[in-house]
Amino acid sequence: MLQYHCFEFSPFAENTYVLTGSEGNCLIVDPGCYGASEEIILTDYINTHKLTPVALLNTHAHIDHIFGNYYVKQKWNVPLYLSKLDIPLFERAESMAALWNLQYTPSPLPDEDLHPGTLTIAGLELEVRHVPGHAPGHMVFIHHERKIVFCGDTLFQGSIGRTDLPGGNHEQLLQSIREQLFTLPDDYQLLSGHGPATTVGAERAHNPFF
Repeated sequence: MLQYHCFEFSPFAENTYVLTGSEGNCLIVDPGCYGASEEIILTDYINTHKLTPVALLNTHAHIDHIFGNYYVKQKWNVPLYLSKLDIPLFERAESMAALWNLQYTPSPLPDEDLHPGTLTIAGLELEVRHVPGHAPGHMVFIHHERKIVFCGDTLFQGSIGRTDLPGGNHEQLLQSIREQLFTLPDDYQLLSGHGPATTVGAERAHNPFF
């Protein structure tokens, strides 16, 4: 049974998730830990709960979601899963960090190319859906048994992901949300890359972009 914990990291208030599956194995999704103090917070949680990281998943490659990629890879030597469509965002990450005067250690390139389908890892079965618009290779991870969607920066409570960054496309994002998220049942919980959780039903009914 999936268990998860959310951390809010970095100056961007990014949500990092640790997903726990069978036998204490866990996945780290979008590690936004910025600097040593936040890296320690993540490590202490994993050590305290006697977890074993087995993979690192990125919904997409904007800098606030990959600040901790280098640290996680070095600390636990786990494979990195990301859509290769987002590799150009890796290549821009250092210049984006400089734009905000932030420190950034470049992320390793992905070991595994994420694509739509089923990903079974750490005893968890996740459906992977491609939801471009905020980023070209943006993927979301759906755990149907618990009715939870780790949706990155596609859809927020009362808002949607920004589309003014390189690779963004407003109409494409709206179409992606309609076709890939709003086709889920109303009671599916949306765990976003920033801000509080919401549900498919609440956003379908009240999100001002729709």
